[in-house]
Amino acid sequence: MSATFGGRSGRQGKLSQWLRGRRTSPTADTGGREELLLAAAAAGLPLAPAAHPAPGYRCSCDRVGCPTPARHPVSFAWQTQSTTDHAQIERWARHQQQANFITATGMVHDVLDVPLEAGRQALRRLLDSGVEVGPVAESDDGRLLFFTLTRGTPDDEDEWWPCELDCHPETMDEHPGLRWHCRGSYVLVPPARLPGDDDQQVRWVRGPEHALPDPLSLLEALTDACARHAHEETDHAGTGWPLRH
Repeated sequence: MSATFGGRSGRQGKLSQWLRGRRTSPTADTGGREELLLAAAAAGLPLAPAAHPAPGYRCSCDRVGCPTPARHPVSFAWQTQSTTDHAQIERWARHQQQANFITATGMVHDVLDVPLEAGRQALRRLLDSGVEVGPVAESDDGRLLFFTLTRGTPDDEDEWWPCELDCHPETMDEHPGLRWHCRGSYVLVPPARLPGDDDQQVRWVRGPEHALPDPLSLLEALTDACARHAHEETDHAGTGWPLRH
């Protein structure tokens, strides 16, 4: 279902191809949409229908000037609506054939969401170090999404571990580097389509069959890569040199 990085040599070869910008994952196309959604649900990711692109970089919702076209749920009740029930997901997928889907974070899983280049650097470092990396999705709007176990939802709110990296839909612009999607947030789940004329997508790089890791096992590599990425962008902006992509 996804590009699987098995032995070290095979893993390195596939990763090198991917880092050169090639789409090596067989899940990159939109075929098997329903199967991919059910696989995500089987992995424990709760899903709910989302908007989809409309002509002219617009959103399928009725909101004029939608700030997040094709990236938001269709229902305000998405947190209670989100489910892993296969029958319900099948009904949604068949009756809303153009719909994207979101997965609600903070229930079973969190998502560490980083700039694409920083994420690629971190993924290479993690795989080379033998760290267990879980599902990873790539978004053509320039982000890499690392799916992890959630930090939890304790009954006692005083035990909740706050984090300055926490990101909610309304605070996305405040987190240009690392975003930590936990309770009250969501991300698009592959396969999803983004607005634009270039068939932009969200696709699996490593599919949901990979076990969700502890977020802390990835955090150092991701924060280091984001810091280097931000430093490089600042350096290039100061010199007037073009940014590397």
